[in-house]
Amino acid sequence: MFETVLGKPKNAKTELKMKYRTAVKAVIFQNHKILLMHSNRGDFKFPGGGVEEGETLHAALIREIAEETGYVHCVVNEPLGIVTQRHMDLFNEESLFEMTSHYFRCELTDSEKVPQQLEGYESELEMVPKWVTLDEAINGNESLKDQFDNNRWIERENYVLRELKKLYVYKER
Repeated sequence: MFETVLGKPKNAKTELKMKYRTAVKAVIFQNHKILLMHSNRGDFKFPGGGVEEGETLHAALIREIAEETGYVHCVVNEPLGIVTQRHMDLFNEESLFEMTSHYFRCELTDSEKVPQQLEGYESELEMVPKWVTLDEAINGNESLKDQFDNNRWIERENYVLRELKKLYVYKER
């Protein structure tokens, strides 16, 4: 299992307010490929998103997988790791934002899909689910990491993709 903290805010004052968010991310492998969300800019991120108040991590992940990928029959298995990111809040310069992302190995139990239900920024980025190799995702993200503002997920997702590559969780079981 992996765990890391990414981001060290520059000039962070100790009296800053903290804003916290918990997120869940799905690691879904089939036939040596991983299911990721691909944007119109060419970057990749894991399907998943924020946990709503009163929602369990597993319930949030099943909901997010259905909303983002359209796959409605998914089983959440063991946790693979946690990544915590800290940075100055984009919307309030007096706050430090901390997001903790929980990654779980998941399995699709069939290929039934429904239409995607994307959030605003996901629709703007024309996010689509795509099966790719770990190397395709890592290389695609690396080639774009310095090209866009507010694209912190590339560092996070590539950290996880590299950890998965080390762990060889993509091998068929």
